[in-house]
Amino acid sequence: MPRTWEKINRKRSLEVPADWRQIQTIDMHTGGEPLRVVMDGFPELKGSNVLEYRRYMKEHYDHFRKALMWEPRGHADMYGCLLVPPNDEKADFGIIFMHNEGYSTMCGHAIIAITKLAIRMGWVEKQDPVTHLTIDAPCGRLHAVAGITDGRVGKVRFRCVPSFAVALDAVVTVEGFGSISYDLAYGGAFYAYVDSNKLGLELTPANYRQLIQTGMDIKQAVAATNQEIVHPFEDDLSFLYGTIFIGGPVSDGIDSRNVCVFAEGEVDRSPTGSGVSGRMAIHYARNEMTLDEWMSIESITGSVFRGRVAEETQFGTHKAIIPEVEGNAFITGTNTFVIDPEDPMKHGFFLR
Repeated sequence: MPRTWEKINRKRSLEVPADWRQIQTIDMHTGGEPLRVVMDGFPELKGSNVLEYRRYMKEHYDHFRKALMWEPRGHADMYGCLLVPPNDEKADFGIIFMHNEGYSTMCGHAIIAITKLAIRMGWVEKQDPVTHLTIDAPCGRLHAVAGITDGRVGKVRFRCVPSFAVALDAVVTVEGFGSISYDLAYGGAFYAYVDSNKLGLELTPANYRQLIQTGMDIKQAVAATNQEIVHPFEDDLSFLYGTIFIGGPVSDGIDSRNVCVFAEGEVDRSPTGSGVSGRMAIHYARNEMTLDEWMSIESITGSVFRGRVAEETQFGTHKAIIPEVEGNAFITGTNTFVIDPEDPMKHGFFLR
């Protein structure tokens, strides 16, 4: 046998130089949407609550977000999170969301995944038939419940922050389409919701690139209007996150389909937890849903979330609801990423 092959068989692990940074992650997906969970190797963040940690990371360590989300370690549609201390002792932990453009205020698919991971890792005590978690996100405090059957973690449900419709049947002009009607709602993040049938745009993978372009055009057009996108209490949350196209279902037994285009043209592979939360607020405001009525919504990949209006509430000046969203997540692997200080692309690059 060749000597080189013998050496390969004797040594298959990398000796990492002391001046290289190592970052460990666990990778997951929820309905096909990735989640890269940072486990170790990230610098310590300063702050006293999740919004302060998020702000500190953005100001001081944004290059690490790029290194983990962008190529060559990630891709244009990568998504990740970093766990931080909770805002107070009433929550289990805090979470910061990250993507190709920056930092989300809310992410339902990440909450579903991290809940399942927290139980599997033993960070919280597993209790049969359901295990409860309380998580501090940038948008506020979230309550998640995971079903446990024979010791195995199943689907996860979470109650989102107060969600509300801002505008119904607003109109914006978009080049190539003319006047487009949209609804604006908040479900932990602000989205413009558009009926894809009125655009003649099918919500299928074949139209992936057109959905990205049209979604970004609508987002930019809405953001340029005088429509107020203001969170009642936090300036950091007052921005339009994306466009959600709504269409009829493709699969049998499903009520509707969502395709969310967010950040810098990312397409959510899941039905979008915060997007479903906003939809519940819109349907409730239109008297199209009642309390405790479930709706099943599929994504561009065919994965399904269920949503319902759990209760009514008041949020600042807004008549709001507390939505509940259900889905499932799975672990796909573990990674130890290294950052070579001499690598000219060490902090990543971005190509669509």
